[in-house]
Amino acid sequence: MQIEVLKSKIHRVRVTEANINYVGSITIDESLMNAANLIENEKVQVLDMNNGERFETYVIKGERDSGVICLNGPAARKVLVDDIVVIISYCSMDFEEAKSFKPCIVFPENNKI
Repeated sequence: MQIEVLKSKIHRVRVTEANINYVGSITIDESLMNAANLIENEKVQVLDMNNGERFETYVIKGERDSGVICLNGPAARKVLVDDIVVIISYCSMDFEEAKSFKPCIVFPENNKI
């Protein structure tokens, strides 16, 4: 049996930009991506702590050590700059394997590791 479990989490980062004129996605500082074990084009769920929005999109690599968290395209309408968000990805794995799996959880300060 396969189940979905938490794989990666960036806990409480500040939205630095919202770009409605881009095709879609979330741009994340490459250092944050690496720390959270996220890769470009990976599907993520974004939870906005300020307004309760929850939506899915995919990751675009942002400039390393820039602190950038930019919602692009339609997702830009669901957040405001300076909102605090949580970014989560999940993976599927065997039920027994999932019992001992440890997700990668990052607690940035000022959008930095």
